[in-house]
Amino acid sequence: MQKQIIFALVLLATLGVFAYTALRLLRFFKLTRPAFPVRDTGRRLALTMKVAFGQSKIFRMPLIGFLHALVFWGFCVILIGSLEMLIDGLAGTERVLKFLGVVYDVIIASGDIFSLLVTISVIVFMARRLFFHVRRFEGYEMKRASHIDASIALTLILLLMISLLGLNSAYYALAIKEGQKMAGVFPVSSLFYGLYAPFGPATIHAWHEIFWWSHIVLIFIFANILPYSKHFHVFMSIPNVYLSRLWPAGKLVNMDNITREVRLMMNPETAFSAAPGNAEVDRFGIKDIEDVTWKNYLDSLSCTQCGRCTAVCPANITGKKLSPRKIIMDVRARMNDKGPEMIKQGKEFDDAKSLLRDYVSLEELWACTTCNACVEECPVNINHPELIIDMRRYLVMEEGQAPGEIKTVFNNIENNGAPWQYSSEDRMLWAENIEMAIDE
Repeated sequence: MQKQIIFALVLLATLGVFAYTALRLLRFFKLTRPAFPVRDTGRRLALTMKVAFGQSKIFRMPLIGFLHALVFWGFCVILIGSLEMLIDGLAGTERVLKFLGVVYDVIIASGDIFSLLVTISVIVFMARRLFFHVRRFEGYEMKRASHIDASIALTLILLLMISLLGLNSAYYALAIKEGQKMAGVFPVSSLFYGLYAPFGPATIHAWHEIFWWSHIVLIFIFANILPYSKHFHVFMSIPNVYLSRLWPAGKLVNMDNITREVRLMMNPETAFSAAPGNAEVDRFGIKDIEDVTWKNYLDSLSCTQCGRCTAVCPANITGKKLSPRKIIMDVRARMNDKGPEMIKQGKEFDDAKSLLRDYVSLEELWACTTCNACVEECPVNINHPELIIDMRRYLVMEEGQAPGEIKTVFNNIENNGAPWQYSSEDRMLWAENIEMAIDE
């Protein structure tokens, strides 16, 4: 009973901290704008199974992708065992799901195997970060804190797997020592049985309890660290893939407020009835964090900071300042900086900074070619150009800011009805003597 009480208190504290974090994030989401209606459930589920659970985009880098997929699939399988531990901790039972029989054996055996595979994968990941200078892990947006964050998360995952193997091997050894019927199959942990041979049942049981508590407490710590880490994608990547934009990557969606204004201009008779005199004027595009949509913010929480987007960006490859990863990271950083004060003081709060210019420079925005290579490569279906285009829209439509070459195109469209400097009457001058040239 004492163990149950302690476990319940620890669980309650964990849920309390997690609820505080979830409520904080929910308030941040309320500061954002609407995005798009979520429809086509069947299509979204198919996409989620392919990209999120099937890890299809990850396999574009076959070896590392396979190791990452093993970690993801391992977590999915081990999660079932973690739920069993929660029930055991609260009810005072031991391996309560063993009534599932063969199904339970398959689940436990899979978790046991994956715990070793995940351990190997994490060691490889840590070695790559510590001893191999992988170019996509670097970049001026990747501060020292980002690398420390990744190391902490990988260390926690490694400790989780070691504690799980220790727990299973102690359980296996204790069952052998006491001649009890074993619940589950342990193809990996059974290999470590010899480590417990010198000890008696009491000592082995003590080690079992140490590993049990270590594993469950590490789960609780990991769950509450994740929302403040780049590894928050462990929670957010599946929802983000499900809520992906289903239209083609290169499609630029019209702005509703612009469409409304154009329709009013085309039909002035509806202007006064459609727009009251005291109506708040919408901002065109994105200047600061309150202008982004909930999907833009969800993208920032789902970003793995893996750098695949930046690694394939032609602007970045040719030495320009643009890094698609940084654009997404800046959204999350700006919300963390301004969001708390907006919640306290209202959406009108102004700290004399903005996402545009103070976080994302104009040089970065205009370097983007909107080729959508970053979108195609992102393993969690983040749409980077959407943010970039909307910040460009603000610059052009609110401030009249654009590179000289683009302003020339705008002027030509306004004056000539086409991007070229020639009037419509002169466009066919090049063909005046074409028949004579052909005859000659």
